[in-house]
Amino acid sequence: MIQSMTGFGKAIKQLPNKKITIEIKSLNSKSLDLNTRIPSSYREKDLALRSLIAQALERGKVDYSLYIELNGEETSTQINIPVVDEYIKQLSMVVNGDRTELLKMAIRMPDALKTEREEIDEEEYNHIVIATNDALKAINLYRLDEGKVLAQDIQLRISNISKLLQQVITIDPERIVGVKERLRKAVSDLKEQVDENRFEQELIYYLEKYDITEEKVRLENHLNYFTQAINSDDSNGKKLGFISQEIGREINTIGSKSNFATMQQIVVQMKDELEKIKEQLLNVL
Repeated sequence: MIQSMTGFGKAIKQLPNKKITIEIKSLNSKSLDLNTRIPSSYREKDLALRSLIAQALERGKVDYSLYIELNGEETSTQINIPVVDEYIKQLSMVVNGDRTELLKMAIRMPDALKTEREEIDEEEYNHIVIATNDALKAINLYRLDEGKVLAQDIQLRISNISKLLQQVITIDPERIVGVKERLRKAVSDLKEQVDENRFEQELIYYLEKYDITEEKVRLENHLNYFTQAINSDDSNGKKLGFISQEIGREINTIGSKSNFATMQQIVVQMKDELEKIKEQLLNVL
C-alpha cells in the first residue's frame, strides 16, 4: 500500500522539571530534505536524531522541531550578581535615583545575565528519543491514511483509462474501414488506372503503419501491472512513476497512429487522466 509524503506528527513528554515537545512535518520532495530545529545544548545529538528520522521517513521535505520548556523551578539563565552590583555603584555616581530604578538600568547592561551551558543529560535524551519515535509513528500513520486517499483516486484514474482503452478497441475496426475508404477515394480522385495487386500491397503497407494492435496489448498490460504494483507491499512513487511513463508512451503512440477523430478524442481523455495520476504520484512516497 502506498504512503503519502505529506504528514504531521507530534509527541509530548512531561518530565518532573521539563516538558519535551516534538513536532515533525513533511511535504513531497524527490529525496530526503531534512531540516532540524534543536536547542543548542543538544546540537551534538543532531546527527543521531537525523539518522533516526531518515530511517523512518525515507523521503520528503521534513521539518523536525524539538522544544524543551523549563518549569519555574529551574532555569539555565541567572543574574550575574557581582556585575549588576558594580553597574549599580557606577550608575549611582552618574545619576540620582533609588536602587530599584538603578537595578532596572543595570539589568539591561552587557553581561548582567549569564547562561550556563548545560551538559547533556542522557536520561533526558532517552526521553527525547522516545518522544521522537512516538512522533514518527504518528506521522507515518498520517502518511498511510493520506496514501489510502491517493490510492483510491489513482486507481479510479487507471480504471477510467482502462475503460477508454476498451472504447478504442471497440472502434478500431471502424477506423480501419475508414482508412481503407480514404485511400481508395484518394486513388480514384487521381482518375488513373492502377494495378489492383499493387494497390493492395500499398494498402497493406499503410494499414500496418496505422495498426495499433501491439500498443493496445502493451497498454492493457501496463495498466494491469500498475494496479498490481500499487497494491503490493513494496509499492513506491518512483516505481509507479516509471510505469506511468510507459503508459503515456503507449497512449501517445495510439494517438499518433489513430488518424481517426473519434479515437483521437478518446486519446485526449486518456492523457488527461494520466496527467492527474502523475500529479498525485508526485506526493507518493
